[in-house]
Amino acid sequence: MSQKEYNPYENMLAVLKQSAEKLGLDPDDYATLCYPERELKVSIPIKMDDGKVKVFEGYRVQHSSARGPCKGGIRFHQDANMDEVKALAAWMSFKCAVVNIPYGGAKGGIKVDPSKLSRDELIRLTRRYTTRILPIIGPDKDIPAPDVNTNGEVMAWIMDTYSMFQGHCVPGVVTGKPVEIGGSVGRVEATGRGVTIITYECLKVNDMDASSVAIAIQGMGNVGGTAADIFYNNGQKVVAVSDYTGGVYCEEGLPINEIRAFLAGGNTLNDYQNDKVTHITNDELITCKCDVLIPAALENQITADNAEAIQAKIIVEAANGPTTVEADEILNKKNVIVCPDILSNAGGVVVSYFEWVQNIQSLTWDLEEVNRTLNKIMLTAFNEVAELSKEKEVPMRMAAYMVAIKRITTAGKLRGGPISLG
Repeated sequence: MSQKEYNPYENMLAVLKQSAEKLGLDPDDYATLCYPERELKVSIPIKMDDGKVKVFEGYRVQHSSARGPCKGGIRFHQDANMDEVKALAAWMSFKCAVVNIPYGGAKGGIKVDPSKLSRDELIRLTRRYTTRILPIIGPDKDIPAPDVNTNGEVMAWIMDTYSMFQGHCVPGVVTGKPVEIGGSVGRVEATGRGVTIITYECLKVNDMDASSVAIAIQGMGNVGGTAADIFYNNGQKVVAVSDYTGGVYCEEGLPINEIRAFLAGGNTLNDYQNDKVTHITNDELITCKCDVLIPAALENQITADNAEAIQAKIIVEAANGPTTVEADEILNKKNVIVCPDILSNAGGVVVSYFEWVQNIQSLTWDLEEVNRTLNKIMLTAFNEVAELSKEKEVPMRMAAYMVAIKRITTAGKLRGGPISLG
């Protein structure tokens, strides 16, 4: 499947169909999961710093609210489109279900390259976008969060705009906020920390010694960087990391603390110099010599074109949708264990759930409680998926989808199903 042909929503539907059939469900049982409940496409006109008006395109998709309010990030990216947002919203539904938190799935996005906008332009863009999606979001309806190229500051602008229209502060309308205005401690690191929890448990159940494995991480943003930091500080050998400019490889292990400090200074890995490292491309990182591969960048990274060359024994998906259906088939034949995205990177939404709970109950948790409860939820979810995978003799991805689909369809049936209101 070439880059141009890849459609993330069709990819999601293919996995959904396979998993539902494995569960023995009729098409009628999961038909509602094939379509988002609501798709909103908006135009966002803003005045640029030069005085001219520019109109951007934005999206908010709510896939399922069968198990609770919708939940999902907002990304600012020049390649954002409705099919991508629809797929990400569906993955959020399954992600929330597999870790058994009472949310449905949603996702949002604006088609924009934020690096080309000034801070004032980004503020105006975010606030105008918020007013466009305001009728369908809220702490009991749909709770946005950060995603690609958005952060706590952007969530603060959304919260402030929403609160203006409500006439009072509503911190529970978004998660991933700065701690000072209702955010949760541990939220920024949560996705990366969750990835490490899943990695360690996967190594354990497969009788692999964590102290001797080589780990490669594609992406050194918040998720990949946090995971790399935790592994390094725990004594694991991280042999390869990358960002959008390329990567570096060292068979003896990389100085992750030095690399993170270098990147924090506004530099890129393309500029990183060390006599012991070899510069590699992102494609070369995917196929490098390692035991554990963690794709933590964008979707569609492991494809039919490179899956055969992958040397890792375990893949832990920190990004959303990094592996195509065709690549999955190849990896399964090679007996490569793939911990799927809807399980592996769910740490972020789990701690977002903690943040929302704290907001609506007007209380705060300390970091120890956040991390302890995160660890408990992630391990429970992993063990449920691993046990079903073994029982049904299906790959981990299939088992994770089966767990999620069963929970969502059961919730739909208990609520009466797709009955007519006429």
